[in-house]
Amino acid sequence: MLCHMSTDYYARLERATGPTPSEQMVGAIAQGLHLSLEERDHVFRLTGHNPPARGTSSEHISPGLLRILDRLQDTPAEIVTELGETLRQTPLGAALLGDASARHGADRSLGYRWFTDPAVRMPYSRDEQATLSRLYASGLRELTTLRGPGSRAAQLTNLLLEQSDHFRDVWSTHEVGVRPPDLKRFHHPEVGPVELACQTLLDPEQSHRLLVYTAAPGSDSYDRLQLLAVIGAQPLA
Repeated sequence: MLCHMSTDYYARLERATGPTPSEQMVGAIAQGLHLSLEERDHVFRLTGHNPPARGTSSEHISPGLLRILDRLQDTPAEIVTELGETLRQTPLGAALLGDASARHGADRSLGYRWFTDPAVRMPYSRDEQATLSRLYASGLRELTTLRGPGSRAAQLTNLLLEQSDHFRDVWSTHEVGVRPPDLKRFHHPEVGPVELACQTLLDPEQSHRLLVYTAAPGSDSYDRLQLLAVIGAQPLA
């Protein structure tokens, strides 16, 4: 389950009767076993593959970050890349933010979804929409400058410039330095609006961030989060 493989494939792998695992499967195995980068690279070489690139473009989560996430099963939490792509979630994180495993390609990035899918912006007020649009565009501009013209950040920028009039308008202001508000507002379809504080733990080697969302005890948001923990991802209707 941790490696996202079938029991049949796993059995054949243990008996050495199946095919050599693909690069994608080797990566899933390395992540499921919480291997370090050195251990991951060794497994790739053992299976005849070149190890993936390290650094900020890598999606291999460090074992330490995964161990912390595993201890937060009753808390909304997620591990994201610097482009806002969710790599791993706790069950309550998936219930609050949606199951990230169902997203593919550029749609994995929250910033991309914000500018290309009006339904993502719809629950927010006009003022909130304006603030968050400035925030995402500012962060992407800073990241594109930091990583360079051939980076994944630059590729995402070019994609948004092609696909989103709204992004082009915000991008044209050349704004940088916009910082997120102290409280994050989420609009859940079942439990309603939830205001949460967000604590961040950074893995500087790969720029992965562990985001942990908490509500003030006794608040409406705290009660709604407790309800969400009970119903999970299932719709009440």
